[in-house]
Amino acid sequence: MSLVENSSLEPQPKRRKIDPGIKETPSRNCQHWFVRNRICISCNQINFHSFDNYEGRSFDYLYKGMHISHEALVFTKRVISQTSWLEDKKLHLVLDLDHTLIHTIKASQLSESEKYLTEEVGSRKDLWRFNSGFPDESLIKLRPFVHKFLKECSEMFSMYVYTKGGCDYAQVVLELIDPENIYFGNRVITRRESPDLKTLDLVLADERGIVIVDDKCSVWPHHKENLLQIAKYKYFGDQSCSFSECKKKRDESEEKGPLDIVLRFLKDVHNEFFCDWSRKDLDSVDVRPLLKEISSRWKRKA
Repeated sequence: MSLVENSSLEPQPKRRKIDPGIKETPSRNCQHWFVRNRICISCNQINFHSFDNYEGRSFDYLYKGMHISHEALVFTKRVISQTSWLEDKKLHLVLDLDHTLIHTIKASQLSESEKYLTEEVGSRKDLWRFNSGFPDESLIKLRPFVHKFLKECSEMFSMYVYTKGGCDYAQVVLELIDPENIYFGNRVITRRESPDLKTLDLVLADERGIVIVDDKCSVWPHHKENLLQIAKYKYFGDQSCSFSECKKKRDESEEKGPLDIVLRFLKDVHNEFFCDWSRKDLDSVDVRPLLKEISSRWKRKA
């Protein structure tokens, strides 16, 4: 579904128990669900010299040296999501960086009419320099409305960043959009962990409760039902372009721009997911058909 075309709820009267459906494996027959620094957390086995035969995934971005088995992932994702739904009334939101929350360009690719922007770095709160003094020096432009967007989303979602950029680059961007580290924590997936296509396998949450916001649909071939596609943000032009927002001295609107539209859509998703919550079955709730239904409704209104 695409948005390229341009409240609080009453507290639960009673708590429901989460039934993970998977029982812990006795220590005498340990399946090594969680292995950190080659040591099984449950049985303390230390002979994991190689993970070639280990049926699981690395979650090094969350905890250094952490591997989680496929069986443990099913259990963990389910418990994390259901706890989040019951206790915090929060879904999970996976956010792309480039062309979604920011636009980055190498300084060498700026058109002649845009080179003055390098002199404005430091005097503007939405324009920053990365790798200053190096051949790959770049400018980073924050998308209008990004700070309010993140603040309001954090009240409804536990948030991840998922970028095809490198780890150092992602950390620089996070210092700009989340300087106090209150939105994302260590939930940041980069090219190091995911060099090819993007996958929700790396997100510790049940897919039934995850929404993705990205400008590219092609990088999520297996999770299109979770995807809310946003209009691509392009502030800078380059030497091959004849047009950019910058050349016309204008930018996206704060109030009616794509991030504002997506935020209003996400509020609808959150409200309807948790509407009449006490009557819903934890094992049957799913945000994906809701995304499709709300998207269709918005398109009819448009």
